[in-house]
Amino acid sequence: MRPPPTRHLTISTLTPFLYPSLFSPIIPCRSFHQNTTIRHNCTTVISPTTEPSPSFPPNPSSTPPSEPSLLETHLNPSPSESYSSTPFTDVCTLSLSSGSGGHGCISFLREKFIAFGPANGGDGGSGGNIYIRAIRGETSLHKLARRGIIKAGRGRNGRGKGKGGERGGDVLITVPVGTVVREVGRRNPVAEREERERLRGGRENVEGDQRGKWRRECWLLYPGAIPSEYATVDFPALPRPRRSNLVSAQVAAPISLDLSTVSEKPILLAAGAMGGLGNPHFVTKSIPRPKFATRGEEGISLTLALELKLLADIGLVGLPNAGKSTLLRSLSASRARVGDWEFTTLSPNIGTVVLDNYKGRPLVRGREESRTAFSIADIPGLIEGAHLDRGLGLGFLRHVERARVLAFVIDLGRGDAVEQLKGLWREVSQYETLRGKKDNEESEVRMVDWKPASTTAENNPPDKPKPTIIDYTMKKQILPDLQLQPISAKPWFVVATKADLPSTQDRFANLQAYLDAVASGAVEHPSGLKNAWRRRLCGIPVSAIKGEGVHRITEWVVGLLDE
Repeated sequence: MRPPPTRHLTISTLTPFLYPSLFSPIIPCRSFHQNTTIRHNCTTVISPTTEPSPSFPPNPSSTPPSEPSLLETHLNPSPSESYSSTPFTDVCTLSLSSGSGGHGCISFLREKFIAFGPANGGDGGSGGNIYIRAIRGETSLHKLARRGIIKAGRGRNGRGKGKGGERGGDVLITVPVGTVVREVGRRNPVAEREERERLRGGRENVEGDQRGKWRRECWLLYPGAIPSEYATVDFPALPRPRRSNLVSAQVAAPISLDLSTVSEKPILLAAGAMGGLGNPHFVTKSIPRPKFATRGEEGISLTLALELKLLADIGLVGLPNAGKSTLLRSLSASRARVGDWEFTTLSPNIGTVVLDNYKGRPLVRGREESRTAFSIADIPGLIEGAHLDRGLGLGFLRHVERARVLAFVIDLGRGDAVEQLKGLWREVSQYETLRGKKDNEESEVRMVDWKPASTTAENNPPDKPKPTIIDYTMKKQILPDLQLQPISAKPWFVVATKADLPSTQDRFANLQAYLDAVASGAVEHPSGLKNAWRRRLCGIPVSAIKGEGVHRITEWVVGLLDE
């Protein structure tokens, strides 16, 4: 075998400066795994396998921490854990615009031996439609609130050889179940044009009957023509406004939808506009080759107010730092922020309790339907005077009335459990009372009769016709608050947390005795309101941080949801 060639480089060349790596000594590299630290769950660090350096002697007192269990990691996370901050929005306003129609085409037949062919322009395509559908799995309106403006696709323009334009793309809006959709404003250009024609006695197209005059917002002229050619052209009468056939399937105005169940099929909110007509529609004896076509109609513009009527199946109501977020973590796979301080939660956290372990066989079965999951909301804590908007109380109480079942979370380690429950119900009941007074005041204002000022003969003489004023701006209205079920009439129960602490058994026994007295009618309801829920009152002791007793909550909730 021939020996490997050696490097013969002369000092006079520039090789050492251009390739310094060829002359540097080769240093053996250590293994990559010897200098790499491995991390598990962002909390445990495994030390390197290499021996420590003599200059840094090992500390015998420092031992590597043991890897925590999955239960401790999820229910009692370390401060370094990256909490998931899920955005939440329950009210938003959307500006919708259905697709406008495409313009008609101005085209002529061009073939061999045909100098001036007939008109063969196609019609414009219709615009896209806007649909809405309620689906399961969505819990917030933050995606729609971030968009704000939603527009359907515009129809394509017509083409030559009689080819029509393509339809515009449709838009499907998906919202959570329990969303209420109400109309704030609307602008329909086709309806405005029909109203203008009706007020003028059918003489909408009088401008088109005159020679050399045309409405530039309605007609489309041939780009290669000279403007002087249209000075002697008698434009035909404009065709009447056209509507899509899907208008009959459109939701009647004003829109008011209560999507309390899953939508079987999408609901049409705004149908797309019709496209313009090509030049073959205007062929006459006097104009065999028309060089004009019509523009497409404009789409409908809507302003909708979306509001979540049902926030979640279960709403956790309690004082600050009562263990609501930890309870949510123990019931679901939520990664809500937890901490040993008040107001850790500033916006509702939504979690999903899976009953079938994603296998289609529920572990807890109800009486009416086989429920596979239910949602639970961690509502921020309420303080004394929350109904007066102390500590953002009105915003938090607003979320309470959007839960189907209320779970009052009581901290047994804080003091008297019965007084805590009465304090929470006091804030909820006073908020409900203020809400009822506000609704009555708004109803009285809307029922006030209004009469216009008397007019004199000088201002309106009998021989002078009254001017017709048409407002083409979008008309907006102020919507009243939603009519929701009273909070006191909702099913509720009590979850007593931190039951593993000493000297909490007596407090829970007093709490259970109070609930039994309320259910039997011996004691007044804590809200002080009539027709309040008294059936099936129960207190469930749990230790959320240890995950003990939380399975009873799932069984009890499924029974309440069936009622």
